[in-house]
Parts: sequence; structure tokens; C-alpha cells
Amino acid sequence: MDNITNEIKTKKVSYKIILFWVIAFIITGFSAYYQRITGPTYPISGTSSFQGKDIFYKFDRSGDTSKNCLVEVNTGDPAIKGYLEYKRYKTNDDKTLIEMKNNNGTLSAEFPNEKDRVYRIPAAKFEYRVSVVKDGAKKEIPEKPVVLRFKGDVPLIILLLHIIVIFSAMLVSTRAGIEFFNKEPNFKKLALWALGIMTIGGMILGPIVQKYAFGEYWTGIPFGFDLTDNKTLIAWIAWVVATFGVFRSKKPGLWVLGAALVTLIIFAIPHSVLGSELDYSKMK
Repeated sequence: MDNITNEIKTKKVSYKIILFWVIAFIITGFSAYYQRITGPTYPISGTSSFQGKDIFYKFDRSGDTSKNCLVEVNTGDPAIKGYLEYKRYKTNDDKTLIEMKNNNGTLSAEFPNEKDRVYRIPAAKFEYRVSVVKDGAKKEIPEKPVVLRFKGDVPLIILLLHIIVIFSAMLVSTRAGIEFFNKEPNFKKLALWALGIMTIGGMILGPIVQKYAFGEYWTGIPFGFDLTDNKTLIAWIAWVVATFGVFRSKKPGLWVLGAALVTLIIFAIPHSVLGSELDYSKMK
């Protein structure tokens, strides 16, 4: 009888652990998705009505320095002309105007053009939009210019490692917080794992990606106000404190839960908000 009872308890514990991981995965997945689609580098898409036609567009807000940015608008009308206008962000530059090619109703153009290649450098920002013209009528799409930031090429293996490890850190952090509701918790193991993975993903791989993309390893406190760097630092400090609290405090669960909530809130902030930005006024 005792063996049967112990077996039942073991199965209950196993099911509970699986359930906790599933919940952590769902929360992490939702948080990552929300962070991605609300960030300033996520493409802007939509439709606009012009001359009885629905115009479909999708404009990038992040580009690679190694290539021009392709801008396309689907008008469905070969007679509609289009012009791409752009200028460097937060400058008094005159707008550069490029006539777009119309291929069976799809308008397309690339920027910056060759004379502006010198400005296509990491953290450089441009604002742009498209003007469509037909029969004397004109419309700007979208009404407010789109801001695009260029970034340097990051080796794929490094980028993939960073993404996998940083989201693993979010997953383990969330799982550690859920452990607060376990009757027989194991805070030490989860706290150490959360801190370790956060250190690798955020404090080691993160700066390496930053260096490739924008030319600096760290642009957060005390060197700048890059929110991505700063929020990573806050989450890491939260887990340093929580890990210390787990081994020293009589209520380790509160420290772990607190760090998990801080991390969840931090990573819910859209990615790349207040990110690295080139100051054109300091260029020679």
C-alpha cells in the first residue's frame, strides 16, 4: 500500500512540474511575441484608399548596412505613379525624391541611393514614406513618415545563440517565479540557473551582438540610455539579488518571485525602444 501511495505522489509531482513548465512556456511565448510586435523595429503594414483602389503596404523599420532598403507598395494599378521620399532622421536635410518603378501595379524603389551610401552606417536613422499620384491627385502613405534604423550585420550563429539563450533566461526566470506556488519548492537550483543563463544571454552575448550591430559593446548606464541594455542590466541585478536572498533569507520564495516579476515586466517592454541612435550633428 505504501508503495502505491508513494507512486501516486511521485506521479502527481511529475504532472505538477510539467504543468509549471507549460505555464512558464506560455507566459514566456506571449511576452516575447508582445515585445516583438510592439517594438519600433517591427514592420508597419496596412491599407490606404486612393482613386478607388486599395493600396497595400508594408514598410521596414530596420535595415542592414550591407544593402539598400527595398520599399514596395501594391497599388493594383499600372497607371499610378509613385515617389519615395526620405531624409536623415532629426536633421534639416532636404528630402531626397526617387521615382518608383511600377511593375504591373507594384511600386518599388531602394534607398539610400548611391550618393547617400556614406550615411548607411550602424545606428543611422532615416524617415521615409511614399507619395502616389494619378490624374492630378496625390496621397502620402502613410500620413506620418516611417523611421528606419540601420544596423551592422551580426553573424547568424551569434544572433541565434543570443536569441535562444536570452529567451531561455526568460523561460527559466518565469518558471522560477511559478515555483513560489509549489508546496515543496526548489528555489536554489532554479535561481542559479536563471542567473547563469541571464548572464550568458544578456551580459555576454548581448554586448557582442550590440558591438556587431551598432559598434559599441555597451550603451546603457553609465555610458548612455539605451533601454535594451539598461533593462537587461536591471533583470540581471534582480537575479543577483534574488540568488543571494535564496541562500541568506528565511523567505527565499519572495526573492525569487520578485526577480521573476521584475524580469517579466522588463522583457515586456518593446525591444529596441530608446535604442542606439546616430547623432548626425556630431558627424564631420
